[in-house]
Amino acid sequence: MNLKKLTALLLALALAFALAACGKPAAGSSEAPSELPSEAPSEAPSEVPSEEPSAAPSEDIHVEHAITRLAVLSGPTGIGAAKLLSVPGENAQGYEYTIEADNSALVAGLTGPEPIYDIATMASNMAVNLYNKTDGGVKIIALGTLGVLHIMESGGGASINSIADLAGKTIWSAGQGANPEYILRHLLEESGVADQVTVQFAEAAEIQAKLLSGEIECAMLPVPAATAAIAKSEGSVRDAIDVTEAWSEAEPVGQLVMTAVVVRTAFLETYPDAVAAFLKDYEASIDYVTGNVDEAAQMVADLGITPSAGIAKAAIPQCHLTFIAGADMQPAVSDYFRVLWELDPASIGGFIPDDGIYYVG
Repeated sequence: MNLKKLTALLLALALAFALAACGKPAAGSSEAPSELPSEAPSEAPSEVPSEEPSAAPSEDIHVEHAITRLAVLSGPTGIGAAKLLSVPGENAQGYEYTIEADNSALVAGLTGPEPIYDIATMASNMAVNLYNKTDGGVKIIALGTLGVLHIMESGGGASINSIADLAGKTIWSAGQGANPEYILRHLLEESGVADQVTVQFAEAAEIQAKLLSGEIECAMLPVPAATAAIAKSEGSVRDAIDVTEAWSEAEPVGQLVMTAVVVRTAFLETYPDAVAAFLKDYEASIDYVTGNVDEAAQMVADLGITPSAGIAKAAIPQCHLTFIAGADMQPAVSDYFRVLWELDPASIGGFIPDDGIYYVG
């Protein structure tokens, strides 16, 4: 063999070995590709984890995902998540979060061919609606608040102390076609005064203004809108009825649960460790907010969930924040779903959900 042929053969062999080496992952590296193909399923994370994670991973939860895309509904659900949003917790790669103003934005972000959210807090009836209409495309992983509604009386009055006292009155309320309407309708029926009360629906801001001016006598609002109205009234508006307490008197079985935390089922199946990490962080956030009201109130205000820390401080004790997960969810909220179905089947997507809606871990 002449020198030129020998040189060519050696070069070919060297190239073959180099190509073979490129096909094997380096020692200690993941076998998963570093980038997802364009046709990858939507449940894959949208970002690759950074080389320097924002927090140390939990000792007992091994997280194998990128950033969890989280959305919270402004109001009490945002209040409960304030610590988590302000200071990332056990989830090593952290969260991308968005605070949305209404449930429809959350639904849009969780569905479709390219979802933009993985986990979201939303109104409990909307969670069931979404589960039923997507054939199990989401699951409830936790319950975040009980009732957050309060009935207020203006003009310095003190005649309203029970649902029955609303007989002959007009009550203004936010939340038409949502949890507040169904809750109020049920309580009026249970108290036997449904045909004696006129319900007028409007936006919370309009109701606040009418309460403060004395134009209306009574209204039902969620916190923190309710606490804001009371704070601004300088004593002319009072908290007449805690609707959560009224519900407990009317419905001894189950609880009034207004907030559910849902996850896309595809994300849950692909990244169960991410969901476990989130649940741990969310529970810790609720515990912190309820146990450190002053500090949490400032976090809530900084996030823009309430106009001020003062309003947040007044609202937190009235939010009935809770953390219910696993096997405890079904007995806590199923009776409420039954009531919603009896009032209006469309409110929960046409039928009472099966137990597959709950992720019990």
